[in-house]
Amino acid sequence: MSRKKRALVVRGGWDGHQPVETTDSFLPFLGEHGYDVRVEDETRVYADAEYMAGVDVVVQTNTMNTIATDELWGLINAVRSGTGMAGWHGGIADSYRNSSDYLHLVGGQFVTHPAKAPRDELPGDGTDCFVRYTVDIVPDKADHPIVAGISDFELTTEQYWVLSDEYNDVLATTTIAAPDYHPWHRPVTCPAVWTRLWGQGRVFVSTPGHSLDVVDDPNVRTIIERGILWASR
Repeated sequence: MSRKKRALVVRGGWDGHQPVETTDSFLPFLGEHGYDVRVEDETRVYADAEYMAGVDVVVQTNTMNTIATDELWGLINAVRSGTGMAGWHGGIADSYRNSSDYLHLVGGQFVTHPAKAPRDELPGDGTDCFVRYTVDIVPDKADHPIVAGISDFELTTEQYWVLSDEYNDVLATTTIAAPDYHPWHRPVTCPAVWTRLWGQGRVFVSTPGHSLDVVDDPNVRTIIERGILWASR
């Protein structure tokens, strides 16, 4: 008799990314796909090597938080040994800023989300960086199981500018405009959805996912759900 699959949900950090609400919205999906789900509000579980060895996928949303060295290496070693890792937005691409080893694992670091207007014209109501932008599916990756059947789509939310490297398998991109009130001089195309192989494990990242309304977008939710399954052991 095969054992039941295990999913570990680790959430926390900045409340503005709604780590509880967004991860809760994926719990039924995990249950329907046969996962025994454990939810943690701290990263200490990553240091439990025996437990982590049996985790099939980590779903993390933990923005701007810190992590102890033994916890970080517990996570890295688990992924290298076959545990999958999946996440969205700042919960995976803006976690543990003090750790280059974490950045090396996930393959991308948030650096900004451009404002929608000059500073003196912004409303200051939490939507300053909500812009209308397009997520472009990479044509050569259109048959990848995470994005298959999904066409380019638009969102109005934070558009992530991420620093990344060519080891990522980029499935979708987004192009950041260069209005004259920003200091860069030309549009910049960044990864929006990517995967990364790390040892025996798989990593999945979606930069869309600022809040519950964004992950509820049908395209975003489909991509994240498929990404979790793809990353899983």
